[in-house]
Amino acid sequence: MSSTHEGPFEALRGQLQEAAATFADGPDALQGILLGIVDDVDRAVREPLEIFPVCHHSPASAVAMARRLREKQPKVVYLELCEDMAPLLTELRNCKLPVALQAFATEVDGFPAEWSPLSVVAPITEASAEYQAIAYALDTPGVELVLVDRSSDHVFQWDARETHADEPADPDAPRAEEEAALHGDAVGVEIGDLRPRFAELEEHLLRHGRVRHWSEWWHQYVELPLGDSDHDTYRQVMLLIGSLFRRLAPGDPHRVRVDEDRERYMWTRMREHLSATGTDPADCLYICGAFHAASRVGEFGVDGTDTFEISPRSATKWQQGLIPSSHAAIEAQFGLAAGSVSIAATVWAKNVRRTRVEPYRLAGQAGAKKTKAKKTAAAAAPVPAVGPSDKLTGFLQQPPVLDRLDETELLGWSVEIVRAARRGGYLASTADAIAVFETSILLAGMRDRARPTPYDFQDAAVTCIEKDTVPGRRDVRRLVEIMMGGDRVGQVGYEALPPLARDVHDRLAPLSLRLQQRGVQRALLDIASEPELERCSDVLWMLRFLMPQGAARPIMGERRLGERPIQESWDLALGTHQRALIELGYEGVSIEQVLEQRLRRTAYGPHATAATVLETVEDATLYLCSRRLADELGTRALEVLSAERSVDGAPEVLRRVRRLLAYYRTSEPVLPPWIESFVKTGYAHYCTLLPTAFTDDDATVRQVAAMLGFLFSMESLALSLGCDRAQLELAVAQSHPQDPSKTALLWAAQVQLGHLSRADLRARCDELLGNPLVIPAYPRYLSGFVHALEPVPGLTDFVVEAVSNAFGRLPDPVLLPWLPTLITTLRSGGAELAPLLIREAGRIFPGRLAALDEWVPPWRSQPEAVHTARRADASRGCTLLAAHPAACDAVASLLGCNGTWETVDPGPSGAALAGRHPDTAVVLEGLLAGA
Repeated sequence: MSSTHEGPFEALRGQLQEAAATFADGPDALQGILLGIVDDVDRAVREPLEIFPVCHHSPASAVAMARRLREKQPKVVYLELCEDMAPLLTELRNCKLPVALQAFATEVDGFPAEWSPLSVVAPITEASAEYQAIAYALDTPGVELVLVDRSSDHVFQWDARETHADEPADPDAPRAEEEAALHGDAVGVEIGDLRPRFAELEEHLLRHGRVRHWSEWWHQYVELPLGDSDHDTYRQVMLLIGSLFRRLAPGDPHRVRVDEDRERYMWTRMREHLSATGTDPADCLYICGAFHAASRVGEFGVDGTDTFEISPRSATKWQQGLIPSSHAAIEAQFGLAAGSVSIAATVWAKNVRRTRVEPYRLAGQAGAKKTKAKKTAAAAAPVPAVGPSDKLTGFLQQPPVLDRLDETELLGWSVEIVRAARRGGYLASTADAIAVFETSILLAGMRDRARPTPYDFQDAAVTCIEKDTVPGRRDVRRLVEIMMGGDRVGQVGYEALPPLARDVHDRLAPLSLRLQQRGVQRALLDIASEPELERCSDVLWMLRFLMPQGAARPIMGERRLGERPIQESWDLALGTHQRALIELGYEGVSIEQVLEQRLRRTAYGPHATAATVLETVEDATLYLCSRRLADELGTRALEVLSAERSVDGAPEVLRRVRRLLAYYRTSEPVLPPWIESFVKTGYAHYCTLLPTAFTDDDATVRQVAAMLGFLFSMESLALSLGCDRAQLELAVAQSHPQDPSKTALLWAAQVQLGHLSRADLRARCDELLGNPLVIPAYPRYLSGFVHALEPVPGLTDFVVEAVSNAFGRLPDPVLLPWLPTLITTLRSGGAELAPLLIREAGRIFPGRLAALDEWVPPWRSQPEAVHTARRADASRGCTLLAAHPAACDAVASLLGCNGTWETVDPGPSGAALAGRHPDTAVVLEGLLAGA
């Protein structure tokens, strides 16, 4: 719609109306768009409360903002930023930019659980208009800064998570580096989201502007022309761009509703503040993105309607803090081209020097130069009230300004990139520097500009220096980005850290390291000579458990149950992972509290298993030394085990229970009640599941072996606690596996129970090897025997015998394919079983090659000799008992056997027997003579 009253833009309306009538093919759609844009600009310019449109991280916006703040000196600054982040702004002076304001919530209430953790970040750089406004408001007496955008809670109330997950990836997104992940998967809130949402429009602008991506187009056609413009021209052009992009945006109902609700929210908050304080709108300044400045909602303006109702926040508890940010992180999160934020920082510094505008910086800001207070707080002369004038017509009609070539600057770039390329491994020379210089000028001329931009220079450097391969870690494009300013990474100062992070720094102070410095630092802990360092060791092990990999990495030393550290060596990178440390501070006031909360969350989670809960018990004992928490989590492990109906976690349960039992037996006078109950319940539980596991195809042989290992290794303790061994015998009797490996495992269990002798087991294996139909499956039996070493380690010699017989008797077509299976079985599931086999084989086999030819395996010894040896041993045993009757009586008494010694008649001699039976004597004599 067009305005009916006369105004400063009537001449522009007429020109656009004539152009639309000349070039439009259809109805007045084009005319409506063009005239609507002018109406949006006129409406925003006429608003009594001055609207200052900005673009995020735009040097032109930052310079215009600093200039306008010094001219107008507003008493109230309304800023498009989440209103609940206001307490964080004063902490910016303790940080090194860029940093990001963050709202964080780990426990959600009112949102889907799978969204947790919730995170909202708003990055702040020095070359941004919002930082200029914040610095002005905080360091100027009598100025109030009011954040008017929706709260972090409303961000997730209005924006469905799927909206962010379904957005297409930007082809110009930066590298996936460590710095690019500083913001993680947080939802970004920025001031001045100014980019075409109409894909065809962006493609048209890039093609006709002869640029590769949007950041280059904005730099060439907005940043440079507006860098030296006056306030009215800057303001009207930004409003024009915002209105254009808004009217040509696709009609996504969800996104349109969110945009309009944000505008209604902000204007409602501003009117509430004006009404409550009685401030004159002429003394205020509203800073928002150009996209929202050209709003058409009914709540727009100080005289707008008050029909918008702000919904209450959810019950989610939000934590606010500052986290380090970087140029690459900002580019990755907001879809900007790689290096664009670094180039913007360079352009900002050049604009400040060229325009001589004095920017605002927070007093005490890290890296800031000291400025006199009078320059910041001095009141400027009042600006006379002058009605808005049309600056758009002149700006749109003027030809593009062709900056003259700055040969000195371009030569410096060319020499510096060749020097950097040489350091990076490229075979660059002076000729390459000349080629880059000339190619930059050539590319700029092809793109209708007399002065090469950093993007032209970057393309020229890639063309002239980078040939086929990249010899080092960085390509030429990355080297240019570093040369133009690099990826600056911010840092949150000690005073701005949450209590937990400060506590960590204080407790690690004895290490005498600069923990806030980025990069890896080596810490050496000689705890034997300096016992006070043991407390530092405790902190480091907890940080290793809680923080991402690489933040605290042990080089030497380990922590095990029942052991105390002597010497340790660590690689620490807490400065690099400062964001992770800060987010720990949102969960508690100490790392012990956070660790306890996470262990409880794991143990009581919906997917907790007996094995994972036992792991939390071990971690609570290992890192917190908390018997109270360990007993509570152990009771939880007992509950989870009783409810399990599968045996998937049996190997892990067995391993952890054995370790905990060994620890408690050596460090405690009595076992904790929970572990006694766990062993008793586990014995009955696994006895019940054993027959089903033997026949279940989903249960692996390793899992069944772990069940038997639990039953056999815990049997003595379980029986002393009241369990019945008949349960185990009945469970084994009811097991009827079909799989060969499980069958071998069952035979081993029967040997352990005494239901099957070794001779019978050996006979069964010989029978299998003698059956041609079974030979292909014999390796699977051997795999079962290998796993049987877990529950029945006494069969180690027999397994060595069985494997040796297999190597000697199996044909190569069967043996060779089985060997990889044996190796992978031992590596994956039997790493602790291999030493048993190796040690037993070393004991049985000869140690020298020369003795191998005459060596006879022990299992092939003569039966008579073995029988004779056993009879001799028995005879010696009887003689020993007869020689020491008192010891025998004592053993019998302990076993509960009562009896008396009897005199045994030795019987007749051999001669007397021969006389009594002459026929037998004759036959024996004949046999002996024949022999």
